[in-house]
Amino acid sequence: MKAALVGADGELLHQARRSTGRERGPDSVVESILAFAADLRAHGEEHLGEPAAAAGVAVPGIVDADRGIAAYAANLGWRDVPLRKLLSERLHGAPVALGHDVRTGGLAEGRIGAGQGADRFLFVPLGTGIAGAIGIDGRVEAGAHGFAGEIGHVVVRPGGAPCPCGQHGCLERYASAAAVSEAWAEASGDREADAADCAKAVDSGDPRARAVWQDAVDALADGLVTALTLLDPRVLIIGGGLAEAGETLFTPLRAAVERRVTFQKLPSIVPAALGDTAGCLGAGLLAWDLLATTPEVSAR
Repeated sequence: MKAALVGADGELLHQARRSTGRERGPDSVVESILAFAADLRAHGEEHLGEPAAAAGVAVPGIVDADRGIAAYAANLGWRDVPLRKLLSERLHGAPVALGHDVRTGGLAEGRIGAGQGADRFLFVPLGTGIAGAIGIDGRVEAGAHGFAGEIGHVVVRPGGAPCPCGQHGCLERYASAAAVSEAWAEASGDREADAADCAKAVDSGDPRARAVWQDAVDALADGLVTALTLLDPRVLIIGGGLAEAGETLFTPLRAAVERRVTFQKLPSIVPAALGDTAGCLGAGLLAWDLLATTPEVSAR
């Protein structure tokens, strides 16, 4: 878990990290979050002269932000956790905003990161899986049921590799950092090799690495062109572990997307700017939004 105290201008006033404790089960994860938040509140009182006026929290999986419920997260093992209510109680009644981790990171990238000033953007982090955040005029669209932006489950290779979601050929089975790691480990014969190793081998001219990398880039370009055809973003922000390869990724990706567009307007394709602080900053922005939209709170 990453957490921070965030100023009104997005300044990180204090940062901390802790283990989720997920090996002890979902109840332990929830308690870890609550205790972490309480400690942050105490830090603000002791070192900044006052506790945080509001809190924002971003979690993975399925999130019902309107009701403040963390509905489901496979990697954390929880279901229907009333996280907003629990956090507000632990924080002595402070208002709490709950968000989805990728959409919250996208909110930060859009407002104060790589998408700053853009009226429409799409944020796509390439990590263990692939998700997306659709930015519209300074907010992130969640969709009618909270599933908007799930670009990782766009089918780009019909009949291809099975995906845990139940489909075959999903984008994240070909272009996530996990997928590249798996493909390169097999191609190189090194079971410990990962996507970063593949990128280094691409730079050194290894033809096996180049083939693995190009397959991933082509799949990613197919998924992104589908997304930009539907959404027409002005800026396409690529983040996550795979984006750390820099121009080893972005040069062929820009070329692959450009080859595929016909009538569509080509967006700017840029790396994310905030790194792994995006989630903390986005959660802080959610909290500040609460203060701005709730008069009786902002007056405190």
